[in-house]
Amino acid sequence: MQIEKTADGSNTLFVPELDEHYHSIKGALTESDHIFIKMGLEHCRKQEVKLLEVGFGTGLNAFLTLLKAEETHKQIYYTTIERYPLDKTTASSLHYPETIAPDQADTFYKLHEAEWGSPQRITPYFTLLKIKGDFTQHLFDECYDLIYFDAFAPEKQPEMWNQKLFDYLYSKMNPEGILTTYCAKGAVRRMLQSAGLTVERLPGPPGGKREILRATKLNSKTK
Repeated sequence: MQIEKTADGSNTLFVPELDEHYHSIKGALTESDHIFIKMGLEHCRKQEVKLLEVGFGTGLNAFLTLLKAEETHKQIYYTTIERYPLDKTTASSLHYPETIAPDQADTFYKLHEAEWGSPQRITPYFTLLKIKGDFTQHLFDECYDLIYFDAFAPEKQPEMWNQKLFDYLYSKMNPEGILTTYCAKGAVRRMLQSAGLTVERLPGPPGGKREILRATKLNSKTK
């Protein structure tokens, strides 16, 4: 993997085997903050939030969520599943805490050092459960108020984007649960709607993608 600087000054990783970046080259930090924090977490009304992230990756989404929890005093129970975890050296080389919150550097590294498979209380407001496994095969024990769907793009990982998986995620969402994703493709929108979710096309991050998707579980399916 290669480290590349994105347009907003924050770094991302490039995977030559997939010809894919972990984040938008238009701005890694800008993208994550807009899609998952502003359009997801800030839209969730609950004070205690059970959150599922599909794809832990660099830990950027988790770190931004932790910082927002500290700011708002929301209680976050953060579950994330990742098949190919990054090593600490690679995570350190991205310099996210130095870019975002230098005083929280130790906290960022705790996210990567946390034991896999058991809940770890990182701060008084943020508890992390990391699952090392294949999302397409895993059965979750909990139901969630918020889902960050941050898999690689459908053309790169088509097995992560199909009707069966979105139907399953619907079944694991609490009433008024929210799912956000950077992918606004029509096929993805239709699968989310077919699963039973109410889907909004929202403006994308500044300087980045034109649109993103937010899907909400408003009613139980009758089918």
